Amino acid sequence: MNIFRASTLFGLMLFLFSCASYNDRTALYYKQIADGNYAQAKTELDKNSLLKKPRNKLLLLMEEGKMAHLTGDYEGSNRYFNEADQLLEQGLGGIMDGTVGVLVNPMSQTYKGEDFEKFMIHYYKALNYFYLNNTDEAIVEARRITLQSQEQGDKFNNKENRYSKDAFSLMLQGLIYEGGRDVNNAFIAYRNAADVYLTAPDTTYYGTKIPDGLKKDVIRTAYLNGFQSEQSKYEKLFNLTYTPEKAPEGGELILFWENGLAPVKQQKEFFFSLIKDDYGNMVFTDGNFVIPFWDYDPAKVNKASVQSLRVTYPMYVARPPYYSSATASNGNYVISLEKAEDINALAFKTLDQRFAKEMGKTLARLAVKKTAEYLLTESGKGSGKNGKNDGLLTGLGYGMQLYSLLSEKSDTRNWQSLPNQINYARIPLQKGENTITLQLKGANGQDQTKTIKIEGTGGLKFYNYASLR
Repeated sequence: MNIFRASTLFGLMLFLFSCASYNDRTALYYKQIADGNYAQAKTELDKNSLLKKPRNKLLLLMEEGKMAHLTGDYEGSNRYFNEADQLLEQGLGGIMDGTVGVLVNPMSQTYKGEDFEKFMIHYYKALNYFYLNNTDEAIVEARRITLQSQEQGDKFNNKENRYSKDAFSLMLQGLIYEGGRDVNNAFIAYRNAADVYLTAPDTTYYGTKIPDGLKKDVIRTAYLNGFQSEQSKYEKLFNLTYTPEKAPEGGELILFWENGLAPVKQQKEFFFSLIKDDYGNMVFTDGNFVIPFWDYDPAKVNKASVQSLRVTYPMYVARPPYYSSATASNGNYVISLEKAEDINALAFKTLDQRFAKEMGKTLARLAVKKTAEYLLTESGKGSGKNGKNDGLLTGLGYGMQLYSLLSEKSDTRNWQSLPNQINYARIPLQKGENTITLQLKGANGQDQTKTIKIEGTGGLKFYNYASLR
């Protein structure tokens, strides 16, 4: 009885602690970021005990890298991002990490990053290198995008209905090569990005319609390389005719606008039962979803013990951006910024795509744990003195049941300082100093104006501005 009471008290304490999501436990840090209080955000980041845990090292490095980027410490930013890259190259997790996930919950495992988060590391690193006037390293980052794209493609065998490519990163790769005056590789990257859109329904890839700027870049760089057949092909596909123009004397600015903040993950509960379907197969169902139990083994899973399973799963919650659109002016032209990446849509759709697989693994794991609890409890019945129940075994069984029920927690971690969307524009520059006016349109009529000073030197310049609310 004492064991049962102790396990109950422990379970209640565990339940109160486990109710808090990652967002709840890092809310002060993200609030300071959204408010633009970067110094205070850094303080909150440095003292956050959850992010300091070894299993969250990748997440901490990505947040540190983003924070340093926002404050203009581009060298420091890339130190963090390079370390994050090294972690990803070495591989995260392992057998013991997987065991922790089985015995405790996925939130206790090493954070391995969402696929689109890995691409965003290259985005910030490339910008950092350009701001440090280190074009060679920026080009190295462009090559790393190719490697990341190949890895992503191999992961899903380049299936069209999975996130096997990142169109924005391929377009960024083209911009990086063009910034290094390599128009041949720029064309290849632009073409690869355009082809991703062309194979998507209605040329819309994960919430982003193919940008007009990308269409023009494919055709223009085909012309500059003398690839007449490629130029003609894409002119027909895009219903555009390219007319050569004299390059602006001061070069061009690639202006990125990072609008809003990425969605957050919260925990959602499901209650499944293990049953036989009409074909005699074992499946889990909650009345809406039917998840096959592919690895069902009667020797490991006692069906009588799996009458009901409480399952938790992460679900994204969107944070709609405060601003709805933007234009940029160089004094002669007013240019609308186009959406280039929709991280909000990516997050929701990629999570949906892996729902069945991950839910199946979770249910199988819980079914095995549930059987162990059942057997332990049953073994204590009538096994004590004079045929009475064995209090120790029964108490341990109930304690294990309570622990399993209350320790079950989904992984609600994600890189939440990423933008909701990334928009961009290509802006002609004059020789010398240029004043660029970025006008953000608020949903409620409250606009914001940002003035940017850019030195036109004849090449391609980059600038990113974040409105984090």
